[in-house]
Amino acid sequence: MFFWLAPGVVAGLVPYLLTGWQLEGPFLGIRAGRFVGVLLLIAGAATVLDSFARFALQGRGTPAPVVPTETLVASGLYRFVRNPMYVGVLAALAGQALLFGSPVLLAYGGIIWFAFDTFVAGYEEPTLARQFGDSYQEYHRNVPRWLPRLRPWRGGK
Repeated sequence: MFFWLAPGVVAGLVPYLLTGWQLEGPFLGIRAGRFVGVLLLIAGAATVLDSFARFALQGRGTPAPVVPTETLVASGLYRFVRNPMYVGVLAALAGQALLFGSPVLLAYGGIIWFAFDTFVAGYEEPTLARQFGDSYQEYHRNVPRWLPRLRPWRGGK
């Protein structure tokens, strides 16, 4: 349910309401941007799906604060970046902006990134540090928040 409410609304319903998913002219007149947009949209959706699955199967919980994971998830894409779910949503938004040629969606994506960053820094990271202690601190030191590492972190399984 949380899957459909959170990323479904943020990366699906709101972009539809803002644009009607109508094609406008390509950004900067570059038609290849639409192809890049499709790739970003697919990669973002796959990232969100994988991240949710890891939370449920490995973490035995959800991304929702009301039903948090029981264990720290530090495998798969989480070995490259601490917030692949948010990165996936942002990639899907950027992909839609490029695909539909929508500056409005690009601006919306910037607002969403700011909201994600504020939430992560102000609530999520302090909560995870309290919940998982030293193991989260080590993870936090070794895996970046937004821009993925080039090589996977091997400290978590």
